[in-house]
Amino acid sequence: MFSQQILLKGQVIPEYGKTYNVVTPDFKTSFSTPLKAVFDVGRSFDNPTAVNPLFNTAARYLNMHQLAGVPLKNLSVAIVIHGSAANDLLRNEYYSEIHKIDNPNVSLLKALAEKGVQIILCGQTAAHKNITKDKIIPEVAIALSAMTALVQLQNDDYRLINF
Repeated sequence: MFSQQILLKGQVIPEYGKTYNVVTPDFKTSFSTPLKAVFDVGRSFDNPTAVNPLFNTAARYLNMHQLAGVPLKNLSVAIVIHGSAANDLLRNEYYSEIHKIDNPNVSLLKALAEKGVQIILCGQTAAHKNITKDKIIPEVAIALSAMTALVQLQNDDYRLINF
């Protein structure tokens, strides 16, 4: 068996991003080169009471690589948010105006930011949805557009991950 069939709690962001331990992968993971990933998140899901699973994927990325032995200094992550996912960045008071509950994404996004993850909102989406800087959690940076942020990050050797 090449992996444990039990989801493991990560050490980077323990509350989120559970992962499997793949013990003997055929495709070897590099421990010495930077692994720079940008997640393109343009959608939310039908359950406003649950964390956006695409945000959780960023936590899983950090946890699984650290578990595999990649030093944290070699991991760089950014999340570029646009479209319906923009509401998942709202402060509790604004999220609750829409969904009547606190935003379940806040603690995950804060934990990601504390580990150096860049959280970037598309300025075009923000303007279209009337999302101002005071309505989103402070860990979020607003870019001219998602396209701009994605191109610039890729120019800085981040690799695009799009689900």
